[in-house]
Amino acid sequence: MAREAETTTPATGHWAALTASFLGWTLDAFDFFLVAFCLTAIGREFHQSDKAVALSIMLTLAFRPVGAFLFGAMADRYGRRLPLMIDLIFYSVVEIATGFSPNFTTFLVLRALFGIGMGGEWGVGASLAMEKVPAKWRGVLSGFLQQGYALGNLLAALCYLFLFDRWGWRPLFFLGGLPALLALFVRFRVKESEVWEKSKQESWSGLGAAVAGHWRLFLYLVVLMTGMNLASHGTQDMYPTFLQRFWKFGTVERSTISAISMVGALIGGVVVGLISDRIGRRWAMVASLSAAVLTIPLWAYAPRVGLLITGAFLMQFFVQGAWGVIPAHLSELSPNSIRGFLPGFAYQCGVLLAGSVGTLEAVFAERMSYATAMAATAGTVFLATAVIAALGREKKGLEFQQ
Repeated sequence: MAREAETTTPATGHWAALTASFLGWTLDAFDFFLVAFCLTAIGREFHQSDKAVALSIMLTLAFRPVGAFLFGAMADRYGRRLPLMIDLIFYSVVEIATGFSPNFTTFLVLRALFGIGMGGEWGVGASLAMEKVPAKWRGVLSGFLQQGYALGNLLAALCYLFLFDRWGWRPLFFLGGLPALLALFVRFRVKESEVWEKSKQESWSGLGAAVAGHWRLFLYLVVLMTGMNLASHGTQDMYPTFLQRFWKFGTVERSTISAISMVGALIGGVVVGLISDRIGRRWAMVASLSAAVLTIPLWAYAPRVGLLITGAFLMQFFVQGAWGVIPAHLSELSPNSIRGFLPGFAYQCGVLLAGSVGTLEAVFAERMSYATAMAATAGTVFLATAVIAALGREKKGLEFQQ
């Protein structure tokens, strides 16, 4: 009986941690993508242009490193659970407040604060989940975890489809209070990471020295994550606006096509994550990004709606397929003692450097078509990021406990 308990307890632990991290990232992405879907409506109410409202997306992305720094450092010093719970409650409050924004300045401030909460969730949640899941399943479960982002996008599309025309954009943000309930699940069901308990830093100076000792790894991860964020945000953030401005689609068509593309993302993340368990993290990413390049003509210049939908599905299958490898890849490259901080902070610094891509696409679209602006951006980014991934190293299947 004792032997049986030893084998079942870890499974319960890793599924609870994976579920909490997945749902936290899902609700984070849901809140983030509400702005993308409601961009033109928010602009009309506050008398702002697409470019001005797109600035709020850039602000959210720009402040994500602040959250990754604060909550990531707490995760390596005090454990993964407490910072995760604080972060979930924090961004829930901010998101509800966004729905009450009295003017555009307040809206921008709240989107910056939301960026702090969004930046803190991924690194803490990913380190908790990846330290608990079995190494042999890490790739496929990494793909599952990362696609909480795609599911959040899908849920935002569905809420926009069914609720926006009736209630407008403000009530959609009130749904952002749901992560506060997830904090209760973390409190009562998720156990602390055993890896952290064995390798935790006993002082802030020790944590700082550990981070400084791996500065070369940090710089490489920032470059890699800049490319990955350019690929993701460059194909997602302005896509609903592209469908509206270029294709003249209304609420139903925009939300439906975006939702279908996120189904592709969900499938792609898990499939490519599974493939990475066999051929390695780097080559799975390179193959997926290379396939995304071939998808660009169908994605941006489809002559018919049916082909447009196919292109949207395939594009997110490959882009988010490459992303599905990231939680496992960054966790395996990072030392135990700074895994709460290093992957998340590097990720969010990449977000900071890539955060202006939506604004840049909006600016480019003033001088050329939306299709050309997005296609040129995507092609350049995919090829550059594939090269960066190929030049890196990996530690597939590393046993963290050792």
